[in-house]
Amino acid sequence: MKPGECPELWNIEHREEVFDIARSYVEAGSDMIETNSFGGSRFKLRHYGLDDRTRELNRAAAEISREACGCERIVLGSVGPTGIILMTGEVDAGELYEAFGEQAAALTEGGADAIVVETMSDLEEASLAIRAARECTGLDVICTMTFEKTVDGQYRTMMGVSPFEMVPVLKEAGACVVGSNCGNGTEGMIAILKEIRRADPDVPVLIQGNAGLPEYREGKTVFNEKPEVTASFVPDLVKFGASIIGGCCGTTPQHISLIGRELRRLRE
Repeated sequence: MKPGECPELWNIEHREEVFDIARSYVEAGSDMIETNSFGGSRFKLRHYGLDDRTRELNRAAAEISREACGCERIVLGSVGPTGIILMTGEVDAGELYEAFGEQAAALTEGGADAIVVETMSDLEEASLAIRAARECTGLDVICTMTFEKTVDGQYRTMMGVSPFEMVPVLKEAGACVVGSNCGNGTEGMIAILKEIRRADPDVPVLIQGNAGLPEYREGKTVFNEKPEVTASFVPDLVKFGASIIGGCCGTTPQHISLIGRELRRLRE
């Protein structure tokens, strides 16, 4: 995919390639596969002049992952942030709710089993997305937020939200699973997980770290954390209460394979 291309348009124009990627993670042992729809809201698609194809592109995304998974595994319909900050007044809450509901409904039509609202930084936007997904589909909704380490060693989203603050708000909005994705390698997720568990010892928690922190080399963003390193942090994630463990940016099928192997070892 070239810079400036719409990833979600590949669900139509390069369907086989998207299917092959999804299938490679199934073959690596994933129990849950996401859809290629992270930027599939009408607001994101508008940047490419594709907002009138929102339903088509999201439905196709879910159909591809459903075909790759078969009936044995779970398809998570991916819903990312719109890139719009509500406090600027560019749109109102009702418009965002409608857009999230539209996307979630199309993912459900395509075969998603649940919706994952991910990489969120603003609690109001995350809550709107959760409520819209639940009320427009009836499916379970997962929500994960992205945290970065501050200079004083705390973890906060871009909007200043802590993992501890996140939990009750997302649960109140209707999320049945909460957690964190992106922003950190798997090691950095351990401290975030501890804070989530301090807020709530019982809520199911999804953790999806990157394959290390990104580095920019020769015009490309690369993630250098080897699969063996990622897998080495799995025991601590289990120890401190992760319910579901996956991977975000830079995570290859080999990373997932070794995460799965480590989880099976811990169950023995």
